[in-house]
Amino acid sequence: MLRDPLPMLNPLLTRTKNNNIVHSPDAFRRALARLPAPVPVAPRAVFMVMPEAFHLDEESAVDNHYMHLECKPDPDRALAEARALVRLIESIGVPVTCFPGRADQPDGIFPNNVFGTAPGRFIVGRMFHHGRQTEASRRDIRAHFADRVLIDLSGRDLVAELTGAMVIDRGRKMGFCGMSTRVDDAGIRAMHDAFDLTLTYRFDLSPDEYHTNVVLSVLAGRACILPPPSAVDPRVSDAIADAYPGRTLFMDDDEKNAFAGNCIALTETDLFMSQTGADALRPSSRAALSDWGFTLHTAEMDEIEKAGGSLRCMLAEIF
Repeated sequence: MLRDPLPMLNPLLTRTKNNNIVHSPDAFRRALARLPAPVPVAPRAVFMVMPEAFHLDEESAVDNHYMHLECKPDPDRALAEARALVRLIESIGVPVTCFPGRADQPDGIFPNNVFGTAPGRFIVGRMFHHGRQTEASRRDIRAHFADRVLIDLSGRDLVAELTGAMVIDRGRKMGFCGMSTRVDDAGIRAMHDAFDLTLTYRFDLSPDEYHTNVVLSVLAGRACILPPPSAVDPRVSDAIADAYPGRTLFMDDDEKNAFAGNCIALTETDLFMSQTGADALRPSSRAALSDWGFTLHTAEMDEIEKAGGSLRCMLAEIF
């Protein structure tokens, strides 16, 4: 039997900070007031899984209402979109590592759900759908991070789809976790500790949402993009906006449904969004992002978006 080349993290280290997971807007505001001042932080690199043999996974469509099973996917076009995204990211000086896709793992093109990093740590999540759980065993991706401490959640009795479920402000070590089928109670506690967070705000997503990062993006700790109410408690968006006063963009339904919220800042000023999302931006939204100092970079993702995710879902950050 092959031995995992990475060491396991001492499980005692994963039971230290769960009391910093808050559940209400008022509790979040009180905890927020005790955090240090914001510090802009962006990833130093990203990695991707290329969409070879691209096709749609019917199992994922059960709770992902953004998927378009009625649309016949074009594998060649999906791969061309991914390659163009690599070139676009590298053009601003951010390194991209690419791993091959696998025909038996159609949703493997969204690696940020399964793999995550924090300084000195490599984190493997636990997927909700059985068909995606095999992604966690990829030896090539695990070996790439062999110099880090491994926190492997994939064999534990929990659901934790990492930065799909948890949007993280890395500068303040602050997480925003929308509860859905893609994360459970044990999963949010495990992610809070695995990413070494100081504060996590937990809230329930609306029943028609599946991942927090589809409806919320923290832009290098400097600003955030929020949806129209996509949480059960309508006060959630206002509470999150308090963390980014004067730099919160509230999307409308058209922007949200076009994946404008599934974007990512790869430097303190370079913001990446799919062309679908960018085309849906209102003039006022574009003006706000520009006023906050962001340069918007766009990439065609409409073939890949048939699988229910967009540009941000394609990128696993390396910190």
